[in-house]
Amino acid sequence: MVVRILTLLCLLLLVGCQPQKKVEDPNRVVVKVAQVVSGQTLEVVGIGEQPSLITQVRLLNIDAPDLQQRPWGDAAKQRLETLIGGEQFVTLEFDVEVKDSFGRTLAYAWKDRVLLNQQLVKEGHGLFAPRSPNNKYDRRLERAQQWARLMGEGIWNPQKPMRLTPGEFRRQYR
Repeated sequence: MVVRILTLLCLLLLVGCQPQKKVEDPNRVVVKVAQVVSGQTLEVVGIGEQPSLITQVRLLNIDAPDLQQRPWGDAAKQRLETLIGGEQFVTLEFDVEVKDSFGRTLAYAWKDRVLLNQQLVKEGHGLFAPRSPNNKYDRRLERAQQWARLMGEGIWNPQKPMRLTPGEFRRQYR
């Protein structure tokens, strides 16, 4: 009887020491960034059944200045490149709608536990632009924008404010 109990305890101990299988979150995927297109758009590799296919990803719920909106568009793109860093891997997190009307994948981007969408808005490199039903981080993004405005960061700099929102700029100059 004692031998059986000891054997059972040893088996339980061995099973408990086995590495746990990592449960994958279907709403998150780690991808390699091929290129930062703008302050709100990435081209990535590693989504879907064809992992070598390049996919365009639009960062959810932010509107960064257009590249022709100088100097803010260039600054937003450069800051996103810096946040992603040399090891160009990010985690994409999806919300309710995964694609927009242009066929771009919609996602929140994470790097080293930092929500890049939020960081860009907090530093004044973009506007919070809620797009229902994708609203998982709306409160965080709204607070980030309030912070940037209060601190006069980036596009909110009182000495050199951005006069047109990115949407207004695109409508006026395209």
